[in-house]
Amino acid sequence: MVSIDTVAPPAEAGNGQPLASPVLVLNQNYQPLNICNGRRAVLLLFRGKAELLTNGRGEVRSVSTAMPNPSVIRLVYMVKRPLMSRRLSRRAVFYRDGFACQYCGLETRELTLDHVMPRSKGGPHVWENVVSSCIPCNHKKAGLTLKEANLKLKRKAAAPRPNPYYIFHHRTILEEWRPFMPWVES
Repeated sequence: MVSIDTVAPPAEAGNGQPLASPVLVLNQNYQPLNICNGRRAVLLLFRGKAELLTNGRGEVRSVSTAMPNPSVIRLVYMVKRPLMSRRLSRRAVFYRDGFACQYCGLETRELTLDHVMPRSKGGPHVWENVVSSCIPCNHKKAGLTLKEANLKLKRKAAAPRPNPYYIFHHRTILEEWRPFMPWVES
């Protein structure tokens, strides 16, 4: 078994784990696919499944070889990924609704989830029935329907459209990744 030691430039040696740093993985056509750690990227390079595009983090050494520690790699084969619908979660609902109450419009980070048609009245736990709500509006509505609580939605709830680049939203984008992500503002 070959052990892998890392050598990083002094400016980047602070984190102590260069192989744990994020690496952008591109498809054969240069389309961003995923983010993996440095160890996985080095293994893909070593096995010939990927090629190095950008190196900004020193090098990785084993007993017999040294190779650059990557920050962007490209797969040598094409990977076809189906568009997946996003899983319903608190965080995803809050991002969809812009961290604003869907009843009064208050923008806050102290939100709760509310079922438009209460679950106690047979409302399902699906994207189209779940909205962000501030605490006072959620208490006012409680287990009532919109009509019974005399409330109106600011915007109709809907499932987010599938987006192949969703994994890159709400994530820190490194400077060396920007040339491969045209939708990111500089």
